Order: sequence, then structure tokens, then C-alpha cells
Amino acid sequence: MTAPDAGFDCLSSLLRVRAGIELARTKTYLVESRLGPLARVHGFVNVSEFLQRLARDGIGEALATDLVEAMLNNETFFFRDIQPFDLLKERILPQLRAARAASRRIRIWSAAASTGQEPYSVAMLFAEDRESWEGWTIDIVGTDISRRAITRARSGLYSQFEVQRGLSIHRLMAHFEKAGEHWALSPEIRAKVRFQPLNLLGPWSLGAPFDIILCRNVLMYLAHTCKQEVLARIHRQLSPDGRLVLGAAETVLGVSDAFAPDWQNRGLYLPAGLQPPTFARAV
Repeated sequence: MTAPDAGFDCLSSLLRVRAGIELARTKTYLVESRLGPLARVHGFVNVSEFLQRLARDGIGEALATDLVEAMLNNETFFFRDIQPFDLLKERILPQLRAARAASRRIRIWSAAASTGQEPYSVAMLFAEDRESWEGWTIDIVGTDISRRAITRARSGLYSQFEVQRGLSIHRLMAHFEKAGEHWALSPEIRAKVRFQPLNLLGPWSLGAPFDIILCRNVLMYLAHTCKQEVLARIHRQLSPDGRLVLGAAETVLGVSDAFAPDWQNRGLYLPAGLQPPTFARAV
């Protein structure tokens, strides 16, 4: 696949419109690796020929969905980049427990849940501190643009390779049971999280504002204008004193003035105007 390439341009346009993803021409190797199986299913020897035919004949709705699904990066694992989870456990959740003492309810949104490891990791934190959360309503929502990923997340079944990534032996034994060649997440943890497909650029129907929104390793793939739109909508979905957690390589600087960084904690952002000293006060 070489530039200029009508097939590549067709795919690039599709990803930009459907998912806000900017596909650089330097990423042609990703196109080849991720679309190879789909091209073969449709009877093509190579991806370039497949995309050229699509550019010429057009893309139906079902195939458009399959193309976007195939190109998504669903990389995830339990307690990925452990620092955000330590921050949740040691600071953010205790602070919110004090701030929400009257309502005794916390809402958390994992905005790119993929196959579920991130929201399930959050659920484990609550399960491992049951006494502190006795009588509380903990609402954890996991969403992803990929319906296939959401279906897998709901199953709560993970391979040996998947549970080895990020899980200690203690957590594996506490929250999983062996199920044939897979590991099955406990009903207690699965019950704490509800999943639904959601495109961050499409319509949302998520109910009340969230106290914590994790949107990690998503913005880095989006076009600048899409980043602005997503952050503006996330700001409207976040409680006035809520917390936004981005990936370590992501920032709102130069993209949105609706949030301010907590300079003590990389990846943590506060709604603009919320003073960090008060926000970070120990409880």
C-alpha cells in the first residue's frame, strides 16, 4: 500500500467520521496487520486490493462497522499503569467518601472500557475495602465503541495470558475461578459493573453526572477537533467537584480550558476553578 492510495484515503475518512481517529500514512503497517483477516474473509489476497475495491464500489453499513472494529486498538489489562489505581485507592476514593457522606453514592465511568479490565479493576478496589463502603451505592459504568469488546467484557471470562497481565496471585485467587481454559470473574465483581456500547462522538445517554471519569489512552488517537468535542462533553458529564483521569501520555493543555491539571498527580484533572489545595486535602 503506497501513497497516494484511494483505498487508504477511503479507510482514513471512514475512521475519522465514525470514530474521530486520525490515521497517519506512516501507520500503513497497522492497516495491513489488522485488516488482513477481514480482507481474506471477503476473498482478497491482500489488504490494498480489498481497500481499492471498497473505494471504488462503496462500503455498506455492516462492512463499515467491521472495518472500524478491526482498526480499533483494544489494548488493555488489569490495573494498567498501576499509578492511577493507587491514586484512586489512597486519595481519590477516600476524599469522595467524605464528600459524598450524605448521599452515600459514587458514580464512576470507564469511557474506553475495551474488554472490561479497567472497570473491573476499579470494582476490585471497592470489594477489597468492603467495610468502608458498607451501605453505599457504587455505580460503575463501562463503555466502548466496540460492541465485540463490550460483549467480551460482559462475559467476565479471561485467558491465562490476560489474567497474568496486571493481576497479582492474591487478586487472581480472590476474584476468579478456573473455568476450563479460561478464568471466570466472580459474580460479585461482575455485578458491580454494567457495560454498554458508546461512541464518544455519538449521542450519549448516561444519566446523572459522574464523580470519576476514566478516559485513558483515547484522546491520543483522536483528531484535535474531536479531542475538543469529547472533553467538552465529558466536562458536562462530570460532577462539579469530580475527577477526570487521562492516560499518562495525554493532556488537556492546548485542547480544553474546562479542566486544570493536578500538578501533583500526572494524568489527574480537575474542573477548572476547583482549587487543587482544597481538592487534594487529606481526609
